Amino acid sequence: MTAPQSPADRPSDRPSVPFTKGHGTGNDFVLLADPDGNAQLDVSRVARVADRHHGVGADGVIRAVRSQHLEEGRAVLAEHPGTEWFMDYRNGDGSIAEMCGNGVRVFVHFLVEKGLVDLPVGSSLQIGTRAGVKTVTRMEHGYSIDMGPWSYLDAEAAEESAADAVVRAEGLADPRPALSISMGNPHTVVAVRTFEELADLDLHRGPTVDPHPVHGTNVEFVAAHEPLIREGVGRIRMRVHERGVGETQSCGTGACAAAAAMRAWAGPEGSDSWLVEVPGGVLAVDFVMTEAGAEHVVLSGPAELVFDGELHA
Repeated sequence: MTAPQSPADRPSDRPSVPFTKGHGTGNDFVLLADPDGNAQLDVSRVARVADRHHGVGADGVIRAVRSQHLEEGRAVLAEHPGTEWFMDYRNGDGSIAEMCGNGVRVFVHFLVEKGLVDLPVGSSLQIGTRAGVKTVTRMEHGYSIDMGPWSYLDAEAAEESAADAVVRAEGLADPRPALSISMGNPHTVVAVRTFEELADLDLHRGPTVDPHPVHGTNVEFVAAHEPLIREGVGRIRMRVHERGVGETQSCGTGACAAAAAMRAWAGPEGSDSWLVEVPGGVLAVDFVMTEAGAEHVVLSGPAELVFDGELHA
């Protein structure tokens, strides 16, 4: 028998904050609208909200704040005056992350559905992130994001697309070479031989990466379809262990990094268009040249809002 709650303990008597739960191919988020930047998102509060047993449960927490009310947002506005909204993203453990490709799509869908922006199909919107400004275009069945350029984390690896790290993981019989790629956040991509080997990985325990990046890294394990390229499109399957979170159903920037690595490894037989299968669905990744002659990565996929609720302080 439990003791009755006092009135002060009852959730209905405490301040509440509206939230929305959303996901992009199974990569799920708690979204908060905080236009004026008044909410306090400390590490412990974010971790409590993201906890799947004692909180709402999510891979990350996203705060929608007008750029002018956040230091990083003001820096974005100085170079991109039209970037009204900033995506303040936190990993499930409360740590700050630079960017989340699935999160950007869900973030923009949240802004649209809550009436915070007007974005008809075919129109684009600039969003501020800690990895720079991202241009998001609304499609008939989802959103595409110009993720900007990708790069190798190791300059020497760029010359030969060679391995620059070694990864160990539960379920792998031996250490595997890996390629480190930046999409504004760090990734380490590992190729495995078969879909069966990919499925047998135990990612409850984090992989070890040597050398280990100072700020950590997301680790993507990738297996190729046979043939790799069909009708001009590359097809791969991916699982990911995200820093600060663990294994997730999907990772947008991880899909971009995996496609970049596989394209590099494929050499002349590679493609500029890829479909990346993740446990939560399928993402499209395209490599396009801008008018300025720079190669950008475009990520496309769905975004869904699942339910609304209230967080009690």
